[in-house]
Amino acid sequence: MRHPRRVREMARQTPRVAIIDNSINPAVYNPIGHWRRFLKAPWEAFRAAESLFPKLGDQYSHVILTGSEASILERENWVYEEVEVVQEALDRRIPILGSCYGHQLLALALRGPGHVRRCPWPEVGWMPLTIEKSNDLLGQRGEAYTFALHFDEVINLDDEFVVLASTPACRVQAFALKTRPAWGIQPHPEINPSAARDLLKNLIRLGLETSSLYEAALTTRPRDSGLILRIVRHFLSSWSRA
Repeated sequence: MRHPRRVREMARQTPRVAIIDNSINPAVYNPIGHWRRFLKAPWEAFRAAESLFPKLGDQYSHVILTGSEASILERENWVYEEVEVVQEALDRRIPILGSCYGHQLLALALRGPGHVRRCPWPEVGWMPLTIEKSNDLLGQRGEAYTFALHFDEVINLDDEFVVLASTPACRVQAFALKTRPAWGIQPHPEINPSAARDLLKNLIRLGLETSSLYEAALTTRPRDSGLILRIVRHFLSSWSRA
């Protein structure tokens, strides 16, 4: 019979990821389909909009917060429930990675509503990121391309954060928290060019006021530097020290 402590130690040796799926209509935007391509570890998904969240404890070693069609500024009850889950994960020092809406929700959980806002200039399409300094999450300082689709952004981070990447339109494209294993990435490196084009077409079919932005993005040449491989590798190698 295995000792309970030994069981916990063995669990920590094998990552197990809880993916909090923030999508509203998976038929239009299916973040689980994007992330699953790159996760070489067991994972389980939870639908935030249905108030389904993981029970953390020793069961999950990592948490991913996905993107969403929702705006971080229009918060329903499930958003506040998710904030509580995120804060618990932070307290337990469980590594957290937030992408797009998840990046904004992580900032909301860490610092409050004054640190997210509507973008003055939305970004839709394949963006050149400036990696501000060499780091384990994104790689060497310089320029890298990835897909982006966002109308809200993170602002006014304090000295407890390191801004890892930016664009002229959005200062905080990626951040790391100094005191906890937590990272936010505003773009969607997990969405490859083919999947990005499918997503843009899905959004155009909805007949939204923003359709012209999606149509314009489809006319541009996709450019993807493959950041997702490094991001996932570094994230999964980050372990709780609780």
